[in-house]
Amino acid sequence: MSQEAQPKGSRYTVRVWRQSGKDKPGGLKEYQVDGIIDNMSFLEMLDVLNEQLVKKGEEAIAFDSDCREGICGMCSLVIDGIAHGPQGGCTTCAVRMRAFKPQNPITVEPFRAKAFPVIKDLVVDRTAFDQIIAAGGYVSVNAGAAPDANSILVGKEAADKAMDAAACIGCGACVAACPNASASLFTSAKITQLAMLPQGQPERKKRVVAMVEEMDRLGFGDCSNHGECEAVCPKEIGINHIAQMRRDYLMATLAP
Repeated sequence: MSQEAQPKGSRYTVRVWRQSGKDKPGGLKEYQVDGIIDNMSFLEMLDVLNEQLVKKGEEAIAFDSDCREGICGMCSLVIDGIAHGPQGGCTTCAVRMRAFKPQNPITVEPFRAKAFPVIKDLVVDRTAFDQIIAAGGYVSVNAGAAPDANSILVGKEAADKAMDAAACIGCGACVAACPNASASLFTSAKITQLAMLPQGQPERKKRVVAMVEEMDRLGFGDCSNHGECEAVCPKEIGINHIAQMRRDYLMATLAP
């Protein structure tokens, strides 16, 4: 196929949050990006935009990405006011440009939360999540090699609940969507993941108290059951995990 016969794609108007540094002022800047086809992912569209900016001698837009397969959680963008964009149950990198109309401008912003300071443009610092996980400590059960680990029997119901919680990829969409910037869905998923398993029982009470208190210390808001976190979670983790976390925290603080 000759170059002239190849599809040229569509032109989109994109309003992107630009911020040169953590303590610098920021704002939305409008761009026109050409050559976008429906099958492109949202991040591929940003790649094309950056190529066009560099050719013009302008600075490329900074944004996070890694696997681009919906499993790492790095692609933390708010698209038209929705964390990860308009398609439910997927990350930003899995959103295709067919979900947007060329005549409608697209607004792209970073995740907003006190505990997620902007580093540059669309990149935020999510170190707070690592600190919550670190506060949970370790599992002291010695499972040994694979045959020994398999000898610790886990019921199907408990295993299913643990696996549902373990699906969390720590992307932070729950925080970005919550009007309180709460990390309760993330924290509860990490707590429930171990609370449902026999290997997680020895430190269960100490773990939930430490992780909840660390979440509060880092400046995340409290959960008020809006359910926005559940709605935007790319792995569709339910707020029932938050109820489990609260039960465990209550029992841990009431127990001698």
